[in-house]
Amino acid sequence: MRKAALHNLGCKVNAYETEAMQEILEQNGYEIVPFEEKADVYIVNTCSVTNIADRKSRQMLHRARKKNPDAVVVAAGCYVQAAGQELLQDKAVDILIGNNEKENLPEILRAWEEEHVASHIRDLTHEKTYERLHLSRTAGHTRAYVKIQDGCNQFCSYCIIPYTRGRVRSRSMEDILREVHELAKNGYQEVVLTGIHLDSYGTDLEDTDLLNVVQEVAKTEGIRRIRLGSLEPRIMTEEFVGGLAAEKKLCPHFHLSLQSGCDETLKRMNRKYTVDEFRACCERLRRYFDHPALTTDVIVGFPGETEEEFRATVKFLEEICFYETHVFKFSRRKGTRADRMPDQIPEQIKNERSDVLLKMTEENSKNYRARLIGRTAEVLMEEEYMSQGRSWQTGHTAEYVRVAVPGMESLANRMVQVQVEGFLEPDILYGRMCEV
Repeated sequence: MRKAALHNLGCKVNAYETEAMQEILEQNGYEIVPFEEKADVYIVNTCSVTNIADRKSRQMLHRARKKNPDAVVVAAGCYVQAAGQELLQDKAVDILIGNNEKENLPEILRAWEEEHVASHIRDLTHEKTYERLHLSRTAGHTRAYVKIQDGCNQFCSYCIIPYTRGRVRSRSMEDILREVHELAKNGYQEVVLTGIHLDSYGTDLEDTDLLNVVQEVAKTEGIRRIRLGSLEPRIMTEEFVGGLAAEKKLCPHFHLSLQSGCDETLKRMNRKYTVDEFRACCERLRRYFDHPALTTDVIVGFPGETEEEFRATVKFLEEICFYETHVFKFSRRKGTRADRMPDQIPEQIKNERSDVLLKMTEENSKNYRARLIGRTAEVLMEEEYMSQGRSWQTGHTAEYVRVAVPGMESLANRMVQVQVEGFLEPDILYGRMCEV
C-alpha cells in the first residue's frame, strides 16, 4: 500500500480542503502517515496570503523532498496559483495543483506516473464552477468545518486572494445538506459554515443566501450547533440578524472583520464600509442576542497609518469592547496595491501598536469570560487537558469560551451543563458538571 502525507498551511478553508484530499486518497487505497514520516507522496496545501506564507510554503515543500528524495512532492493551493511558473523551476516539487483542481488528485497522480504531467493550474479569472470536495469526517471529533463558498470579489488593497481563489462560487444547497447529514450521521453535533468570503454565498445562485443555508442546516437531526465563519458588517441587516436570532441552534459567536477603526485607513484598504456602519452592526447583534461573543481582526501599521489614525482605532476598539481581537502587523504582499503604497510603516512602530492592542484584548477577553462565573453554561466537551498537575476534560460554550471540568474519564462529544466557578488559566474557565 502506498503511503501519503499531507501538510496544511493557512486558513480554515485550506484545512477543509486538505482533509478532503486525505479522504480522496484513502478512498483510492493510500495509507495516510504523519508528514514527518517517510512517504511515497507528500502533499503541501500552500498559503499565499503574505510573503511570509509563500516562504513557509516553499520551506515545507523542501522539507518533504529531504524526507524522501524519491517521493512525489505535490504543491497545491494558493501559492501554486500565485507563483506557478516559479515553482515549475523548483527541483523540490514534482506536481503543481492549483485551486479548483484538488478534486482530481487521483487522476493527477496517475498522469504523473504515466506521462510525468507536472502542471495542473487553471485560470480562475472567469471560473464559475464550485469544486466538488466532500467530507464525511474531520480531524476534530466534535466540530466539523463545512466549506460552502469559494472565491472573492472584494479586492481589498492588501489582499492577493481574489487572484489566487478567483471570483465568487457558491456550493449548491443540495450538496451542503448532503455533507451535513453525513457528518451528523457520523456523530458530529456542531458544524462551522466557512468560505473565502462567506457573505457572498448565493450571489451567483438563484433564490438562496447564507441565511437560507443556516435555516436548512438547522433542520438536520443530530446537529445541535451551527457557527458561522468570518463575516463583514454589510451582511448584518435587520432581516439577516433577525433571521439568525430565530434559529436556536445558531451560536451567538460572530467574527466580524474590522481591520481598522479609522475611516481614512479603511478607504486605503478598499474596505467597503465605514466605522459608523460597523458600529451599527455590532449594536444590532447585541440587540438581538444576549451578550453575543463578538470577535474581530485588526491590521496595525497599514501604509500611511498615522498616530492619529491608530488612536482612532484604539478608541473604536475600546468602545465596541470585543471578546477577542486578532491583531496582525501589516505584511507586504507582492502583487497587491498596498505593497506599492507610499509611507510604509517601520517595523518598530508596528510592534508598538500591536502591543497596545494585544494588551487591550487580553483585558477584554478576561472580562467577557468572567461574566460566566457563577452561571451555568452548556458545554460541548472535546478533549483532555492537563493543568496544575490534574487531568481535565475541556470543551466550548456556544459563545466559544473554553471551559474545563475535572476528571480523567473522556466526555468527548457530550453536551453537558457546567456550573462555572472561576479561571483555570487566563483563557480557560473551570467548573463542575451539574446533575441532569
